Amino acid sequence: MKELLEKMIAAAPTAENGEAQCANAIMDYFEASGIEAHLDIWNDNRANIVAKLPSAGDRQGLLFASHLDVVPPGEAKWASDPFRPIEKDGKIFGRGAADMKGGIAALASAMTEIAAEKTKLQGQVVFAATAGEETDSCGAKRFVAQNKDTLKPFAGIVIPEPTDFQVVTAHRGMLWLQIETTGKTAHGSMPHLGINAITSMNHLLNKLGVYKIPYKKHPTLGGCSMSINEIHGGKATNVIPDHCLIRIDIRTLPTQQNENIVQSFQQILDELKGTVKDFDAKLSVTRSVEALETDNESDFVKTFCDSVKIDETAAVGFATDAPFFAPLNAPTVIFGPGKPSACHKPDEYIDIEDLQKAKQYYKDLIVSFLT
Repeated sequence: MKELLEKMIAAAPTAENGEAQCANAIMDYFEASGIEAHLDIWNDNRANIVAKLPSAGDRQGLLFASHLDVVPPGEAKWASDPFRPIEKDGKIFGRGAADMKGGIAALASAMTEIAAEKTKLQGQVVFAATAGEETDSCGAKRFVAQNKDTLKPFAGIVIPEPTDFQVVTAHRGMLWLQIETTGKTAHGSMPHLGINAITSMNHLLNKLGVYKIPYKKHPTLGGCSMSINEIHGGKATNVIPDHCLIRIDIRTLPTQQNENIVQSFQQILDELKGTVKDFDAKLSVTRSVEALETDNESDFVKTFCDSVKIDETAAVGFATDAPFFAPLNAPTVIFGPGKPSACHKPDEYIDIEDLQKAKQYYKDLIVSFLT
């Protein structure tokens, strides 16, 4: 299990490098245990991997859905090479150790132990590790598109993201918008001959400064948030800028639909175009992930909680690939080893003790549901 985790970290599966090497490490691990697995590789280095434990019965199975990719190490200094895993003080350090190679390694180890013990399962276990969760969720979308009509129904879906063993049944959605204003360039000494795209953007920023996205407060997730986190415009001090761009991060609630929010922003742009001279802007969606909310009273959640002996469920602010599995029509729980606070930071790590604990949790889940 530790060796598999270290190989996945060393594969450095960033968006730039792709996930193929990481997927191959998992493939080798499953093949050595006689577990059926299949690689799906596209664009040379993008990859999904699917593995299955066969069923001896007709019970609804379980899908464990994870992601192969990691975010880059960033510019902040690490104590060691982020893609050269180090074991120290009961922890394994490296980019992806918590998010979420630790969960993958624990799950894969649980599956190989069940296979070695020749446990007769009454429903199928499907392991899917997909590409691009940190960027565009391309792998999850691809997996669902390829398999939704052939997979048997699942009792539930488990996402082994790092939750520090909280049973997460709700998270906010994510909507990233990009808005570009365009103008007309001119010499800085003759601004009347141009149309200043930054000035146009300022009209929009003034509007957004007082705009509140409508929402009803959620009992566990709280409110919807909006933050303008990037702005780019202008090329030289003596040139009237003909282009300005902002990027907006919106976190949404289960009661909201991302499409409706996009329409409300387009309406703001249309109103400005009708009232501000020479205003011209283009809106685009760079990423959209709907919110997740699974019924805590469902049989799946209740059985899940009984299996792991955890009474309470939780909600988190970050988004996952979970909503993209909605076409499979199964309830979803997010549950895995690793502290969320360690993710996307220098010196990311996972406790080895938590890896062992997660392996046992996943074995207990599979046995509880499928034997």
